[in-house]
Amino acid sequence: MSALSDRVTLIRHADDEAWIDGVAEEMARYLEQDIAAHGRARMLLSGGTTPAPAYQRLTEHPLEWARVEVGLADERWLSPQDHDSNAWLVRESFLKRAEGAHFDPLVRVGQSIADCVHTANLLAENSQPPCLVILGMGNDGHTASLFPGSKDLTAALQNTHPYAALDATGCPVAKDWHLRITLTPAGFAPIRHRLLLLRGKQKLEVLEAALASNDVQKYPVLAAINAPGNALRVHWCE
Repeated sequence: MSALSDRVTLIRHADDEAWIDGVAEEMARYLEQDIAAHGRARMLLSGGTTPAPAYQRLTEHPLEWARVEVGLADERWLSPQDHDSNAWLVRESFLKRAEGAHFDPLVRVGQSIADCVHTANLLAENSQPPCLVILGMGNDGHTASLFPGSKDLTAALQNTHPYAALDATGCPVAKDWHLRITLTPAGFAPIRHRLLLLRGKQKLEVLEAALASNDVQKYPVLAAINAPGNALRVHWCE
């Protein structure tokens, strides 16, 4: 374990299994602490193939899943039943194994994107603060759905609510899913533990470039790094 800066702690793992175990153990510890202190725990998860094995390993821990609430860091403007949605990945890799855990999707069928964002913000502002959020980072330096070069990035970074709608037009990494709902810097602020899950040398180089630049427009992952509270914890392996 080493500090890349006063805002980032890097945990290097020797191989895939050590990485999966380390992430799952840390997640379980924070959930157990909040359940013991408050009777419940809330966490926010991201989609993508990188975190899925850690979610599966987490379900092997003997937690009281009925006391755990799960939300999302971001979502594509897709039905929660769509296989390309983050909700679907979280359901398949975690919720089906963590019997009793409560899930709050960001997209609610039948609501407009504005209504979904409003509902997400009401829930975030009136719920127990999340004890942890799991984040990824693209090779372009994005995290959640804060994409560099996207049409709505500046507005999302300046938004004072936990969640915002974002049009990612202008960022090719967003592919065909331009409409998004994403955590904002205001959404990161109350989360006590932020875990960034990275694999491969290139991702580590992007993270180091982000820290050197300190330009959140170019590297939106800095929105998570610069959030108040504990330093961002980065779990990395080749």
